[in-house]
Amino acid sequence: MTCGNPRFGECLPHISNSRAFAWLNIVRETNGGQVLHRGSVLIPLLITIFAVALMSLMDAFMKGASLAVGAYSAATLRSVIGAAASAPFFLARGGRWPVRVVLRVHCIRGTVAAFMMVLFFHSLTVLPLAVAIALSFVAPIIALFLAAILLGESIGRRAISASLLGLAGTGVIVAGQLTQARLTLQTLPGLLALLASALLYAWNLVLQRQQALLAGPVEIATFQNIVVTLVLGVAAPFALTVPAWPVLADITIAAFLSVCALMLLAWAYARAEAQVLVPLEYSGLVWAALLGWLFFSEGVDPETVAGAALIVGGCWIGAPRKPPALDAIQPPMRPIRRRANRR
Repeated sequence: MTCGNPRFGECLPHISNSRAFAWLNIVRETNGGQVLHRGSVLIPLLITIFAVALMSLMDAFMKGASLAVGAYSAATLRSVIGAAASAPFFLARGGRWPVRVVLRVHCIRGTVAAFMMVLFFHSLTVLPLAVAIALSFVAPIIALFLAAILLGESIGRRAISASLLGLAGTGVIVAGQLTQARLTLQTLPGLLALLASALLYAWNLVLQRQQALLAGPVEIATFQNIVVTLVLGVAAPFALTVPAWPVLADITIAAFLSVCALMLLAWAYARAEAQVLVPLEYSGLVWAALLGWLFFSEGVDPETVAGAALIVGGCWIGAPRKPPALDAIQPPMRPIRRRANRR
């Protein structure tokens, strides 16, 4: 039976007691180890920063591939390769078909990610990498409040301040870029696609937290790539373009980078609140500016440097000075009640 409420804790009363206790074991011992612990959150913070760097490098490879064969073909092939790369690890670790509640989260996030990726990769074909990443940073702001609504997390003042500071840094960069570029009929659809992608990305960030509490990193990477492949594959007979070998090599590299980043983010989001890790998404702009310069000769102007400084400062403010209590990062759960036997 599927549960309409997105919060995992609300689903427990609607399943049998034996399965509910199995769920508790999944939450507490995902991937063979403890998911939520009382240790320092420094390691999840560093892992998140590294994963964001990998995602930025993946974006650079995908921009080149999207320019060559289109955003749809690049995104579809990346998901196919990602599924083929992660599935053997999932099966080798004794992976089993997830129960319906977890499968539902996999399907929702995979569907959201499918449309999000195509829209974002399309925007990369008409916008500089740093500009696209900067404009997408409205998503973490939305995600903070979605986390409060869907996950029941309390939004601290420091998290809000960090996000606003990061948004201010993004505004500085965007202002500098827009003064040097013209808004043409070609770039306008890219900006609109990027805005739609940012809204989906905000939902994706919250789903990422939910998913990390229910499944292990390898399972998450595997099922997300499978679901994205199935969703995008519907249009493959009509829209898929087979790339040349050099472009296919770029897509393959991007797929492996994506799988690694997904696993790292799943590991981190299972050990820290979304509001703690979401501000670290802003560090991707620093990598985007560097990679845009290295891969596509896109200049880094003073506004980008100033905005990056604000973003890094926001990440520092958002980092907690002490680890959160265990209860603070567990999903809300209602007590399991036994139904009285009816005669």
